[in-house]
Amino acid sequence: METPGLVVHGEAAPFSTALRSLLNNPQYSDVCFVVGQERQEVFAHRCLLACRCNFFQRLLGPKLGPGMPSPVVLSSVPADAFLAVLEFLYANSVRLHRHSVLEVLTAAVEYGLEELRELCLEFVVKVLDVELVCEALQVGVAGPACRWASAWKAALHPSFCSQVAVTFGLGPLQERCIAFIETHTQAVLERPVAEVAAPVVRELRLALLAPAELSALEEQNQREPLIPVEQIVEAWKCHALRRGDAARGTPCRRRRGTLPREHHCFLDLPFK
Repeated sequence: METPGLVVHGEAAPFSTALRSLLNNPQYSDVCFVVGQERQEVFAHRCLLACRCNFFQRLLGPKLGPGMPSPVVLSSVPADAFLAVLEFLYANSVRLHRHSVLEVLTAAVEYGLEELRELCLEFVVKVLDVELVCEALQVGVAGPACRWASAWKAALHPSFCSQVAVTFGLGPLQERCIAFIETHTQAVLERPVAEVAAPVVRELRLALLAPAELSALEEQNQREPLIPVEQIVEAWKCHALRRGDAARGTPCRRRRGTLPREHHCFLDLPFK
């Protein structure tokens, strides 16, 4: 009976270096990408990309005929981020930079590269600061948390312009960013979080929440006070009285453009 063979391993570093030398190297390449708004040409090797990433396997498909196929245009990803993705695919390691890591993270999510996604998240958590935390939170979530981050950053940097939020469901990143904001708001602005958030909180129209949502919010607020109790009481009063005089204040009215919900009909109030 034949004895099973033993798998032995050569040194990893020379192998990685050799593969890294093929990165964006036209020699032996059989696919060309035109990347980013600058339309930068990036050369790659179809078989390597296809075996490392399902996204590229589907994108490139079987090779059709001899010679170099037409360039593949990927205008939405910046060249630096795309080259970082290729570096990871070629060498299974990547050099990340603070100024571009979120673009690499976005590409990793889009291309389904879970390991690269995790590496980017670890890097972001290590280098979080006032500038990066708001950008990271906007990549990770959309909605109230994103607007909170934008408002918080605007208070520190009035020239800040909010970017469009892209929802990727990056829960751990969202949690770390919010924790960073909560920890550093008082230190940076020399004011408590509740005080900084007060102008925004005053504009919340809590009566437009469903009773179950309002109850959950009240419970959360008891653990982490952020909303004045009087504001929550006023919301309950709107629900209780419905058309009563006490329910005619602005906090109980829908803003124009508010999507109607079933319980809003009980308020029966005009838009404002």
